[in-house]
Amino acid sequence: MGLLSKKDTSLILDPLADNNPITIQVLGICSALAITAELKASVVMAISVMFVLGAGNVVISLMRNIIPSKIRIIVQLIVVATLVIIVDQVLKAFAYELSKTLAVFVGLIITNCIIMGRFEAFALANGPWRSFLDGIGNSLGYGVILIIVGFFRELLGSGTLFGIPVLGDPIAKTGLYATGYENNGFMIIPPAALIVVGIIIWVQRSRNPALVEEN
Repeated sequence: MGLLSKKDTSLILDPLADNNPITIQVLGICSALAITAELKASVVMAISVMFVLGAGNVVISLMRNIIPSKIRIIVQLIVVATLVIIVDQVLKAFAYELSKTLAVFVGLIITNCIIMGRFEAFALANGPWRSFLDGIGNSLGYGVILIIVGFFRELLGSGTLFGIPVLGDPIAKTGLYATGYENNGFMIIPPAALIVVGIIIWVQRSRNPALVEEN
């Protein structure tokens, strides 16, 4: 028998496609709109949420039998807040400039619907190992969407990826800019993220009609 059973594998793979937390469950939309103007910020946020959700799910699962029902939300908030503080301090120590860009949004991980939702719906009812896999799977599904949106927004809005020019120099008119191409400034503002997410949702539902809601 392999390390992961079929059910365990589905905990990781399902959120990547047919049960994606952003495009199917419509959770975590705020950060998808706010921090995806740059691919680097999208990647860092994805990694941060993966750490918080993976570790948080394990902690909540280990404590599930001793947490009084009436204060479980408070306990969950304390756990996620502690993990977010760790992420924030690591960013300040090793990526200070990026931490200034993400400062507000890293703090808002505490209120990310995906994290609180998985704590409540899964970690409180399952063991540490399956809770860890669930956290990794959902954070991967979240991160994939962030990275896709960040890729297209930075590429089309700034002509760069990770801050590196890939389409040429817009001032010197080299590369693609020599043909008359101009960056689309609309892609840098938050509404563009909503459009990109909408296109991803459309593609998903076109590939799998079972995801289309019936009126």
